[in-house]
Amino acid sequence: MARPTAVDNARSAVVLSGGIKHWGGAGIVEMTVDLYDGVTIAGPKGRLDTAGAGPFADQLAQQIRSGARILLIDLRQVLYVSSAGIRALLMTARLVDQHQGKFVLCGISPEIMRVFALGGLNTVFTICPTREDGVRTARGN
Repeated sequence: MARPTAVDNARSAVVLSGGIKHWGGAGIVEMTVDLYDGVTIAGPKGRLDTAGAGPFADQLAQQIRSGARILLIDLRQVLYVSSAGIRALLMTARLVDQHQGKFVLCGISPEIMRVFALGGLNTVFTICPTREDGVRTARGN
């Protein structure tokens, strides 16, 4: 396990060795952010609901403002996505598009995928089954 090397109190972020950032705290979705082969990979954990969707979207927007143009959201540890969480994903995808970037989702559970399919979101987002597939797709390989 990586050891914390610094803390960013403004965002309750712990920067872990290896460049991984980990966010968490009251009302904030726990999330890691890593850079792999030019792809920024965000790994939220828990529930993307009303309480966590705003801070989640804010952290992703910060990544984009900091230069991330290829963004992969790994949802394999997300248990629930509310309409607020879906809105956060849509807003982030739009922001990435405005910066001429690439936005990909991966690791979506069958339950959440059913919700995406019912809402037609499986045709709106680029969705891959695994992180590895997501990285390849995001990089255009």
